[in-house]
Amino acid sequence: MENINTGLLLMLVGMVTVFVILLIVIYGSRLLIRIINKIAPEETVAPKQQQDDLSAVRPVLDAAVAQLTGGKGHIVNIKKL
Repeated sequence: MENINTGLLLMLVGMVTVFVILLIVIYGSRLLIRIINKIAPEETVAPKQQQDDLSAVRPVLDAAVAQLTGGKGHIVNIKKL
């Protein structure tokens, strides 16, 4: 019976230790993120014009689809994901 009690005590101490360490990691990372965001805020980047990007790529995609489908396939819509 003494071995079971010792085993349960060790298991409880181990689980509490892991839980405390995980809490330290979680709150430490949240604090680090807040500090970094105050020191170096995210830069805003102006969105590129999607139409210009697609107009440059469209002929290449048309040629690739035509070659793969033997001229039977056509591009209907292009979306940037």
